[in-house]
Amino acid sequence: MSAFLSRLSQIPILRFAVIGALGMPVDWCVLQLCVHLGTGPYFGRVIAWLCAASFTWLGNRYFTFVDSRAHSFTGTIQEWGRFLAANAVGGLVNVGLYSVMLRTALPPFNDINIAFVSGVLLGLIFNFILSKKMVFRRDPAAEPFRGPL
Repeated sequence: MSAFLSRLSQIPILRFAVIGALGMPVDWCVLQLCVHLGTGPYFGRVIAWLCAASFTWLGNRYFTFVDSRAHSFTGTIQEWGRFLAANAVGGLVNVGLYSVMLRTALPPFNDINIAFVSGVLLGLIFNFILSKKMVFRRDPAAEPFRGPL
């Protein structure tokens, strides 16, 4: 069993999904705290999303994309900004598919649960690809010069 789990942990999109799943309780708890403190449900949602996205960015930096994360202060801040932008786009894909399925899909695909899961999965794939290609990319300028071999 441990060999199986070890092999699974080598698949980047699964690591990305685990970090995303861990971010969901952060999102929910911060939203509840914000609403309790009087921010209202909409402004509280923005704060909760920023906290959850920052949490998942840190998790992905140190678990999913550890070999390609930024190392300088400036690079790290830029990486965080790119991650927030990528996840906002992925969130639009998620909610967009969910909305289209609810409004236009034939049964059973217009079911709220099927639409929710479909949106989450498409958003996950979209966020993973954007994160891999645009956020956690190796910066050749940050690599030490090794000279010709």
